Amino acid sequence: MNDIKWIFFDLGSTLVDESAVYESRCNYAVKRAGISLDEFMKKVYKAAVTSPTPIKSAAQYYNVILPEWDNSLEKLFTATENVVEQLSHRYKLGIIANQTPGTQERIDNWGIGKYFDVVVASAEVGYAKPEQAIFNIALKKADCAPENAIMIGDRLDNDIAPAKQLGMKTIWVRQELAKYQNIDNENKRPDYAVDDIADILNILI
Repeated sequence: MNDIKWIFFDLGSTLVDESAVYESRCNYAVKRAGISLDEFMKKVYKAAVTSPTPIKSAAQYYNVILPEWDNSLEKLFTATENVVEQLSHRYKLGIIANQTPGTQERIDNWGIGKYFDVVVASAEVGYAKPEQAIFNIALKKADCAPENAIMIGDRLDNDIAPAKQLGMKTIWVRQELAKYQNIDNENKRPDYAVDDIADILNILI
């Protein structure tokens, strides 16, 4: 890892615990569809294999339109602040994320905004992962070549594959619904995989 200068993170389900949002949206869908939570979750887990928005995909199966994503229910994973604080002493840090407007404000409110020199969010740049344009924007802002950067995220399709195609190193974080995905081709095979965001320190420090 001696050639790595920048580490880019996804946010949702990587640094940010979205489980309360998931629970709220699942409960909404179950009530609207008039089905059991167990039945609905089977659809969610199946959708999570291929969809970056498995709860939305499962809801659509039952013709349920979900409410807007509730950012107020999000929180950091327990290890997140320690991880980014430690990494910031050795690397430059950035964010590449599919997020609603106000990403910088949210990470500031969580107390971690100070660790990131580049924050690129889909709602603010007009491109969304897995489009390579959003990665290129972040790399340009960082003045960093792809081979000198790592992308860390929970989605093989949105995070790992496009970053790998650009020449970035990759770490797959198998948290929350991410663990249901399959590495079904070499483009999705990460350089490293961990089950908890805290474990990346064993790789990078």
